[in-house]
Amino acid sequence: MLIALMARDKAGALQTRLDNREAHIAYIKETGVVAQAGPLLDDNGEMCGSLVILDVDDMAAAQAWAAADPYAKAGLFETATLTHWNRVIG
Repeated sequence: MLIALMARDKAGALQTRLDNREAHIAYIKETGVVAQAGPLLDDNGEMCGSLVILDVDDMAAAQAWAAADPYAKAGLFETATLTHWNRVIG
């Protein structure tokens, strides 16, 4: 099941993102459930959020993954949603 995690950073939290980026990327690699991922960018090209496509068994697994993400643990996100996603192209 594909689940899209869409998260927006808190205002002024770029340093929090940068401080936790290495741990976040390591978490993505070690968990093995991320199909696609990358930062959202603002009008200036600065990172301001995340889009992560999870390939998991169910929504509970997606929720557990999102809660254990180093970005979430660092309090980076203003908002974060998990939504079922259907790949049509790609």
